[in-house]
Amino acid sequence: MDAPPDDVDPIAAIERAVSELRRSNGRPGRQGHQPGQHGPFGWKGGRHEHPFATIARYRLLSTLDRLGDGASVSELAAAIGVDQPRASRVVGECVERGLVTRATDATDARRSVIALTDAGRAVLDERRRERRAAVERALDGFTPEERAQLAALLARFVAGGR
Repeated sequence: MDAPPDDVDPIAAIERAVSELRRSNGRPGRQGHQPGQHGPFGWKGGRHEHPFATIARYRLLSTLDRLGDGASVSELAAAIGVDQPRASRVVGECVERGLVTRATDATDARRSVIALTDAGRAVLDERRRERRAAVERALDGFTPEERAQLAALLARFVAGGR
């Protein structure tokens, strides 16, 4: 693997790369969804749809998948790092789109439980396939050793940020 030139700040290079990946929705060379295109979160993009809304929906769906059906809005809020009212709004948006269901907990009528629908699971599966394909495209030309080294370095990088 080539070392960066001496005049390149590695921290700045990593920050730029991470920012570019975020901006391109994990697709190198792509600048997110264009208005009017169908996005991966059950919406048709447009000028009234904020990109963070789709990110929040994905984080909620992914977290619910990890926690398992039956999580409360408060549990989801804590897991995705938002306040309870924001999580409640995102859950409501997901309910409207048919991605999750919200029901009253049978053991505590004050608590709502959230569950993924088949449509919500399909959205997650599609997004995961898209992300994997994007990573595979980005790694085209890397040797197996370089791929393993990058994976190990990124794991250390993420662990260092916790």
